[in-house]
Amino acid sequence: MTTTPSLAPDRMLLRQFLAWVAAEPRPYAVAMEAWCTSCPRLSIWEDALAEGLVRIRPGGEGGMAAARIVVTEAGRALL
Repeated sequence: MTTTPSLAPDRMLLRQFLAWVAAEPRPYAVAMEAWCTSCPRLSIWEDALAEGLVRIRPGGEGGMAAARIVVTEAGRALL
């Protein structure tokens, strides 16, 4: 019998974040409101950006208000 290794809680949250973004590109402000935290142990949003799992797609003249968060190929590979 084989078992799959358990993911650390922060990695489980990271996968949840990726699935949430993968469902549809999210507005930058919505992603920041939903996933930004001041807890240094739960840096899901920052980790996803730093690891190249999501990227910010510019919104043109609308600036950050029109920007969208999208999952990269590396992020999709984790799902």
